[in-house]
Amino acid sequence: MSNNSSEAKKRFIEIIRENEGLIYKVAKMYSNSLEDEQDLRQDIVYQLWKSFPSFRGESMISTWMYRIALNTAIRYLDQGKKKANQVEMDEAFLNRPDVVDNSNEDRHQALFAQIKKLSDIEKAIIFLFLEGKSYEEIAAVTGFTVTNVGTRLGRIKQKLMVQIEKAGYGF
Repeated sequence: MSNNSSEAKKRFIEIIRENEGLIYKVAKMYSNSLEDEQDLRQDIVYQLWKSFPSFRGESMISTWMYRIALNTAIRYLDQGKKKANQVEMDEAFLNRPDVVDNSNEDRHQALFAQIKKLSDIEKAIIFLFLEGKSYEEIAAVTGFTVTNVGTRLGRIKQKLMVQIEKAGYGF
């Protein structure tokens, strides 16, 4: 599949639209400002586009996207703030606001604040877990064994509980 192909571009845009929530969530999880979040979203889309021709369908498209998005986010943090490569994309799907349920906004914000304090890999694991991914899917994205995912997830949950308790949140 060639990047120059109009059919490939249409399919890519369709895949991004179907899975844009994961791009927004990863960017939000790994950034500290709206500007960084926007830059990171753009960089994730760029990396997905660059990798799209090599996607062979051996895993679910969402697993492939999570792996690229998380690796891009971690690399983005490691390199410090950098300007994302600019790729002309349909602004209609890149600038959509997140849909948020405001009924539990305070609790979500408190939990999110504690998750942001975790290490990069801990954030990735808890993010995937909160996305409803199975241990097997998390293992496929992170490269850990299923057993290791379970062990790490248990430790992460415990760590979050301690952090939340120390911060005085009433969950």
